[in-house]
Amino acid sequence: MKLNFNSYKDKVYACWVGKNIGGTMGGPYEGVRTTLDIKGFKTKQNEVLPNDDLDLQLIWLHAMEFEGPRNITAEVLGEYWISFITGYWNEYGIARLNMERGVKPPVCGDMRNDWKHSNGAWIRTEVWATLAPAYPDLAVRYAIEDAKVDHGMGEGTYAAAFVAALESAAFVVSDVRKLIEIGLSKIPAESRMAKSVRLVMQCYDEGKTWLEARNTILEANADIGDGWFQAPSNVAYVVLGILYGQGDFKKSMLTAINCGDDTDCTAGTIGSILGIMYGTEGLPKDWCEYMGDDIVTGTINTCLSWPRITTCTQLTEKVVSLAPSVLRFNQMNAVKVEIGEGEDEYTQDEIDKLGLPYGKNEETDAMRASLFSMKENTFQTKLGYATAIVSYENGTDIKPNEEKKISVRIINNVKAYGNKPNTIRIKVWLPEGFTADKTEVDVLAPHWTPFTTDCISEKVEITVKAGENLQATNKVLLEIGALGRYTQAYVPVIFLNE
Repeated sequence: MKLNFNSYKDKVYACWVGKNIGGTMGGPYEGVRTTLDIKGFKTKQNEVLPNDDLDLQLIWLHAMEFEGPRNITAEVLGEYWISFITGYWNEYGIARLNMERGVKPPVCGDMRNDWKHSNGAWIRTEVWATLAPAYPDLAVRYAIEDAKVDHGMGEGTYAAAFVAALESAAFVVSDVRKLIEIGLSKIPAESRMAKSVRLVMQCYDEGKTWLEARNTILEANADIGDGWFQAPSNVAYVVLGILYGQGDFKKSMLTAINCGDDTDCTAGTIGSILGIMYGTEGLPKDWCEYMGDDIVTGTINTCLSWPRITTCTQLTEKVVSLAPSVLRFNQMNAVKVEIGEGEDEYTQDEIDKLGLPYGKNEETDAMRASLFSMKENTFQTKLGYATAIVSYENGTDIKPNEEKKISVRIINNVKAYGNKPNTIRIKVWLPEGFTADKTEVDVLAPHWTPFTTDCISEKVEITVKAGENLQATNKVLLEIGALGRYTQAYVPVIFLNE
C-alpha cells in the first residue's frame, strides 16, 4: 500500500486543524448534561482554548522521537507522563497517584480506578493514527499501550482502540460505515463500547432523529457513572455526529456538541476524523480562518526543557517526519504501508485486510505481548530477548494474613533475537513478614515450532501471604532473567493496604 506524501501531509494537517476547531468550539460547553442548540463559536476570533486532548499527544510525539517506534509501551509512556503531564483530575489523577506509589503501568490504570471507563484516552489517539496511516493494527497497538496507563483494561481503552483504528483507516477509506466496522473489528463485540456504537447505527437505520438516538444512548449507559463523561456514550455521540451529519463538517460537529456531555472531546474527534477523510478541502474555510493555526496547551509542565510545538503546522511537520520510520520499523506484517512521491496505490484486498480482528495483520513480538497482556491488572516488562507478562490474579489490595496470587508468563522474542529457546529463572523477594509458596522457579520460553507458534511459556503461579503487620504499600519484587544471559528485570508487584 502506497500513500502520496503531499496528500498524506494535507490530511495530517487537516486532522490537527479539525481537532483544534472542535476542541475550541465544544470547550465552553464541556460537562453540560442537557442537549444544546449552538450554531458556532462562543470564543473570539483567533482565541484557541487549551485542551488536554492535544496536550498529551504532544508528549507522546516527544516520546516517539526519543524512544523509537519499537519502545512505545505503557511502561515507557508512564514515565513520560510523570515527567510532563500536570493534570490531576479523574483517571489522570488516579493513575498518577498509583505510579507515584510505585505501581507499574498499566496496573496503575486498573487499580482503584472508578474512572477507567471514561474519556481520557480515546481523545488523544490522533497521534497514533497519523504516525500509522492506513495501518489500523499498529495505531491500535500504540493506542492501547497509551490508554492502559490511565484506563487499564476498562472501556476507555476499548474506546481508544476503536477511534484509533477508524482514524488510521480514514487515510484510505472514505465510506463512513466501512470505517465504523473497521473500528469495531478491533474491540470485543461484547464490550459496552461496541454495543453503544452498534446502538447508534441501529437508531440511524431505523430512521430515528439524532435526538432520539442521543437519548437512547444516554439511557442505555445510565448505569455507568450515570452515563456522564464515560467513553461508551461519548464515542457513540461521535459516531452519531458523523452519521447524522452525512459528510458535512459543520453539521456533524454541531450535532455532536448539541448532544451535550464531553463536548470538546466529541467535537475535536469529529474534526480530526473528517479532516483525515477529506483533507483541507473538506474543512470549512470560514471556521479555519476564525480559528487560525495556533495550539495552546494547559496540562504540560512547561518548566521542563522539550521541543515545544505551538502551531498545527509545526505539529504536522513533526508527525510527517517521523511517520516513515514508524512504518519502516513495523513492516513484518500482512499490511505494508509506504509514503512517497507517487500516487496513492492500494487494492481492495488490502483495504479488506484493514477490517480483520486486532492482531491478525501483524506477526511481531510486540503484537504477541499486546494480545497476551490485554487483561485486567496485567502488565508487561521487556528484557530484550523476552517479555514478561505479569498478572495480579485476585486483586491488588491485601489485608493482614491474606493470600494473593501472582502469575508470570514469558514471551520469547524470536523475531528480534533469533528462533532459540530460553530458560527463564524467576526469583521472588518478599517484604518483611510475607511468605510465598515458591521463591525460585525455572520456566522454558520456547522457540517457534509448528506446535509452539506463540513462543510463550507455561503460566507460573506464585502465591504470597501477607504477615500480620503491613505497610500502606507492600512491594513483592520479581527478579527475572535467562540462564546464560546477563539482562535481568527487577519487577515490582505492589499490593496496597490503606
